[in-house]
Amino acid sequence: MSTAALTFHPLRDSVTMLRRNLKRMLRYPSMTVMLVGMPVVFLLLFVYVLGGTLGAGLASGGGRAEYANYVAPAIILMTVAATVQGTAISIAMDMTEGIVARFRTMHIARVSVLTGHVLGSMIQAAISLAVVIGVALLVGFRPTAGPAGWLGAVGLLAAVTFALVWLAVALGQVSESVETASNLPMPLILLPFLGSGFVPTDSMPAGLRWFAEYQPFTPIIESLRGLLMAEPIGSDGWVALGWCAAVALGGYLWSRRLFNRESR
Repeated sequence: MSTAALTFHPLRDSVTMLRRNLKRMLRYPSMTVMLVGMPVVFLLLFVYVLGGTLGAGLASGGGRAEYANYVAPAIILMTVAATVQGTAISIAMDMTEGIVARFRTMHIARVSVLTGHVLGSMIQAAISLAVVIGVALLVGFRPTAGPAGWLGAVGLLAAVTFALVWLAVALGQVSESVETASNLPMPLILLPFLGSGFVPTDSMPAGLRWFAEYQPFTPIIESLRGLLMAEPIGSDGWVALGWCAAVALGGYLWSRRLFNRESR
């Protein structure tokens, strides 16, 4: 066999793996519906059930409409966290069912196995975000951002999604079962509750307020809220991007190490 025939094609193989993951997403639409459904339920709960009370506690003293603008960025971020839970489940399914072991015996670029999951998850996240933002607009979310603000918000969401997806890829590989993979990313969904996503940090007890102000989701939520509502974000933007870079790099290195270790 010639050397040319043995040449790896990472881009071509990654596209093939992406196509495989997109087909699986179409074959099992219930997974996407479940991942989108949870943020939508939380959005409806907090806007229509708790919005009047929580909105009155905001600094602006608004009601349900004001609270919809406040809570929507947190729900949008929660949508990304819910989507990457599906990524961890998909990775665990491939690992436990032996598909990855079979891929390792084939003449394909190894990086493409994980890259296909990452790209597929980012597309799934984009679809989920479009649905949740659409529902948010229907229940009263009224962003005032211009084109630059929307562009910045989309860029920030892409960075957050990319970072959390790589972390979920690692979590899926360390999981011993699909059930474990579905539970490990749960803290990512809960962290917005322990930040500035649903109530201002000023209203929290001292210890919880300290945690809320320094955990990674708070600057991300504040940056997204500022970009969508055309408000200044100060240093939160750089802090948010720093957290995204750190999580993405850590998740990628952890994922690659796990994949190579299993390969040996």
